[in-house]
Amino acid sequence: MGSIPSDSKPHAVCMPFPAQGHITPMLTVAKLLHSSGFHITFVNTEYNHRRLLRSLGPTSLNGLPDFQFTAIPDGLPFSEEDRTQDVPPLCESTMTNKSLPYFRDLLCRLNESYPTTPKVTCVFSDFISSFAIDAAREIGIPCVLLWTASACGLLGYLHYRTLVEEGLIPLKDMDQLNNGYLNTPVDFVPGFSDMRLKDFPSFIRTTDPNDILFKFFLDVMNRATTASVIAINTFREFEQPVLDQIAKMLPPMYEIGPISMLSHQIKESSLKSLSSNLWKLQPGCLDWLEGKNAGSIVYINFGSVTVMTNQQLAEFAWGLANTGYQFLWTIRPDLVRGDTAVLPEEFLEETKERRLLASWCPQEAVLKHPAIGAFLTHSGWNSTLETISGGVPVVSWPFFAEQQTNCRFGCTEWGIGMEINNNVKRIEVEVLIREIMEGEKGKRMKERAQKWKESAAMATQNGGPSLVNFQKLVNEVLLPNNSG
Repeated sequence: MGSIPSDSKPHAVCMPFPAQGHITPMLTVAKLLHSSGFHITFVNTEYNHRRLLRSLGPTSLNGLPDFQFTAIPDGLPFSEEDRTQDVPPLCESTMTNKSLPYFRDLLCRLNESYPTTPKVTCVFSDFISSFAIDAAREIGIPCVLLWTASACGLLGYLHYRTLVEEGLIPLKDMDQLNNGYLNTPVDFVPGFSDMRLKDFPSFIRTTDPNDILFKFFLDVMNRATTASVIAINTFREFEQPVLDQIAKMLPPMYEIGPISMLSHQIKESSLKSLSSNLWKLQPGCLDWLEGKNAGSIVYINFGSVTVMTNQQLAEFAWGLANTGYQFLWTIRPDLVRGDTAVLPEEFLEETKERRLLASWCPQEAVLKHPAIGAFLTHSGWNSTLETISGGVPVVSWPFFAEQQTNCRFGCTEWGIGMEINNNVKRIEVEVLIREIMEGEKGKRMKERAQKWKESAAMATQNGGPSLVNFQKLVNEVLLPNNSG
């Protein structure tokens, strides 16, 4: 992707939000920048730094001479747990600038190490770790905010304030969660059609105007207007009407997705060993798929944050069992809220010849395997783009944040999925999976998923708009500010 003389090497500091779905695309961006000639400092929190060392091995974060890993505190109490941290405390720590002094000090230390390390010339920060804007401004360098989620989700957050002004939120009482109020049509947001209140990112579901996550996203959307530019993990053809509306509200925006597919442009073999999996990958997932009939396997993964009750877990399990299909199910140890995920013994016995249970697996490779016929998912954005990349339709059970918005667009605008009710029942799981695997609706969804697969591939290949946008971001925003 081009090279830059070592005597003028730019230095990008990459700061993801400390959750798996944010770290993974940011690490890919860091690799792409490295391939474009940048020195990289990748910043994890100390908590996740320890998790990565446990997952990947004691030398896994040694990096390369010009690709280094470091860590800063997250402002939360010390913990050695091997689980995704609670999102509200993480966001509150970010919002109250507990992380800013540590990040500011890191930038100073990196610059003081010159000429051993090149001077920092730009910051690539997660959109919701926007405290980095202040630190970058103080030393006079650009800060790119990376929105790792969907454009439709971003538009939903940007209109939180509109929903407040319309008197729709906060909720008057918690009964409105269950009495049909969330089905209220919302027809006044340009770029959205056939949207209901329940389809907006889920942090509006509160009666408290000072709710941490509600306030956090109001604050983040305000701060984003001060960034140098925005990079977003989507491609124009997929979300054009929404992107056109966001462009009227935020700084210049570069669509560079799907980032996971853009990674195919990385040629350096030395970068392949750099990984971001916070959970240890279970070997054998891809081997188990080998020899299976095309489109015969149901894949299930609810991502890195979703939690459920053991009763909900049992409903999913029996719904799957009753379909008769073979399946590969990724079940994190912390999937069940406040407990250990325990599947019914009868279920394990009945399905033992036609399933593989894994604690974590290489999802992108799994979804690209021809044996996969359907994906039961939480509709997180990385999962949505990876299912697009594999051309696989989905049955969706969104959990929180913009997953509800992704689910709605998947079922309506993109035509690739069907939604399971929040109060999951085994019969519904069975019916929807049968339909997506064998029914007429399922056939149409597979055709749509294949169409989007082709579009995503075109967007990220040589000359494709996402790759061109990434190159423009480097050449027009990041390199002219490089002072050597």
